[in-house]
Amino acid sequence: MIGDIDQSSAIRLDGVTARLGDTVALDDVTLHLDDARIAVIGANGSGKSTFARLVGGLTRATAGSVRVHGVDAAKDTATLRRLVSIVFSNPDAQIVMPTVAEDVAFSLRGTKASKADIAAQVADALDEFGLTALADRSAYELSGGQKQLLALCGAVIRRPALLIADEPTAYLDARNSAAVADHLLHPEAGHQLLLVTHDLELAARCDTALLFDGGRVVAQGAPDDVIAAYRASLRA
Repeated sequence: MIGDIDQSSAIRLDGVTARLGDTVALDDVTLHLDDARIAVIGANGSGKSTFARLVGGLTRATAGSVRVHGVDAAKDTATLRRLVSIVFSNPDAQIVMPTVAEDVAFSLRGTKASKADIAAQVADALDEFGLTALADRSAYELSGGQKQLLALCGAVIRRPALLIADEPTAYLDARNSAAVADHLLHPEAGHQLLLVTHDLELAARCDTALLFDGGRVVAQGAPDDVIAAYRASLRA
């Protein structure tokens, strides 16, 4: 089990094809993924980000079915949005409120929690991510690393069943990249992680890995083995 998540119904794609205009971004992909931490690697244009967007409900398959923790991604997008949180490479696209604390609290909008409960949850989340001292600071004046921690904090406070992180360390220096990675890969996170990354060291810390190429999954399994296959393909 991943926290209280039923791994038997985690991420399932069956015969999925996805077209973006005239381009086949995914080509007849079938995957059943129950691991807690899944790395997705491959060259630009290989299909890995399209795969993540399909799982997150941001785009739809042209053919085949996508189910995420038992939810049909095409038919029940409202439920899917409650189950999934997404963090992108550019945190500026996710910051919507003027201060750090307000931005984290915004993630809890629509819940039945009282104001006092929300304030307590926000305080705990800020402490967990080392953002307490910045609670009243302008969210737009933070450093790049602080912004990405804020985006991740806002995603995790929702207690998602699945966290999708698409290149979350792409624009960060080594120190901030390590801080974000430690939060993403926390062994007691309580959610499933789908991590799209070019950082092969980060991918190696996951439980399993997928290698995409030409819209297909060309390798799947232990991260070290999949990364070795990727490196070999780059030398070919």
